Amino acid sequence: MSQITLGLIVGNRDFFPDSLCEDGRQQMIDAVEQQGMKVIALSPEDTTLGTVETWEDSQKCAALFKEHQDEINGILVTLPNFGDERGVANAIRLSGLKVPVLVHAFADDAKQMDIAHRRDSFCGKLSVCNNLRQYGIPFSLTTKHTVAPNDPSFAEDLQWFEAVCQIIKTLDGARIGAVGTRPPNFTTVRYSEKLLEAAGISVEPIDLSEIFGLISRLGDDDQSVQTRLSEITDYIPTKGVPKSALLKMAKFGVVIDQWVNDHDLIGTAIQCWTSMEEFFGIVPCTIMSMMSNSLLPSACEVDIPGLIGMIALQAASGSPSGIIDWNNNYGDDPNKLVAFHCSNFPRDLVEEPTMAYQDIIAGTVGKENTYGTVAGRIKSGPFTFARVSTDDLNGKIQAYVGEGKFTSDPLTTFGGYGVAEIPGLQCLVKHICNNGFEHHVAINQSQVACAVYEAFSKYLGWDVYYHKG
Repeated sequence: MSQITLGLIVGNRDFFPDSLCEDGRQQMIDAVEQQGMKVIALSPEDTTLGTVETWEDSQKCAALFKEHQDEINGILVTLPNFGDERGVANAIRLSGLKVPVLVHAFADDAKQMDIAHRRDSFCGKLSVCNNLRQYGIPFSLTTKHTVAPNDPSFAEDLQWFEAVCQIIKTLDGARIGAVGTRPPNFTTVRYSEKLLEAAGISVEPIDLSEIFGLISRLGDDDQSVQTRLSEITDYIPTKGVPKSALLKMAKFGVVIDQWVNDHDLIGTAIQCWTSMEEFFGIVPCTIMSMMSNSLLPSACEVDIPGLIGMIALQAASGSPSGIIDWNNNYGDDPNKLVAFHCSNFPRDLVEEPTMAYQDIIAGTVGKENTYGTVAGRIKSGPFTFARVSTDDLNGKIQAYVGEGKFTSDPLTTFGGYGVAEIPGLQCLVKHICNNGFEHHVAINQSQVACAVYEAFSKYLGWDVYYHKG
């Protein structure tokens, strides 16, 4: 994960002791830097104690933030005392920054409520939030209304806010690639490029014929092909896979890598069924798995909204995402299901992954044309799921997010699979059906649902359902 930079606004009211802001400013800087984030803030030479109170202070803060607008990924408002709500709101408005905002207030000590120590930050935070809402500035809140910067819960708040900032930073101006067209039978993965463009996400398409044409120009002995071949055999066991299939995978990987680099893409969604198998003779799953594992996520069946879910989860967690089908019931347990894909799961998600052929498509196009799947069971443990969808009929982007766990319940099948347990699963699938969501969902072996929900709903303005069981 890249480092996050926060613009810090220290609120102040002149009839409160200056010492509260002097100490509070440094405590907050220390707390943020301890979490590995960078701070940009007014200095005591810029304004009184480096705080924001007056209109002039707001202008100075805004100018500083504008100067660093390409660096700042979020704004942290801290109130060592009541603070001036107008100063805070004006500084953010004048800066022009459209980034997540976290509002923090210091806690009073009930044993020190004299005029020299009383903060009134509890009340000041209410006023700041009121003004931010009046100004139309979305903001996030700490777990506790007032909290000391060295409180463990605030450290968790900062980690959560960092994940929110990472999601917005990643999706703002994101460029993603669509390789081929959606398979004819997968009308479920239709989507609106225009709605995504309006949300700041651009889609760069390329036809499979161009990919195959570029591959045809590569020789088996080209250095780039041989390097990619070595990377494949180092990545996953390939026992029993024909050398000819591995060479095709290597060439496909070389071409996709070059295209991704040329167009500054942060993820891809690739056509599979069944053009790749019929006219090229492999499935692209291993190359997609390798990309996802290296934090360049790749989704099946040109599912661009599914890819966006993968990207968001990866941004929040810093770890690889996969994409699955909500696929089967698991016996009579209403809260368990079988998650499945053919698969292109990133290696890090799977127990003892091996390369195999695609059992389902093999019955149509022949086993020899379907090598390249990543077979194995999803590792047990907690996970977050997220689905993004463009609701074209209502002109909006919608999503759902939640958490569950992959279990070690017995299951024998093929491809990539796992048994997932999600509290209130029956309510979740009813929501999926009633709101027209796709059968695909992005997964990540982390617990970041709260951050994804905050980013999607508050800062992107999407219609989001947070499933809590």
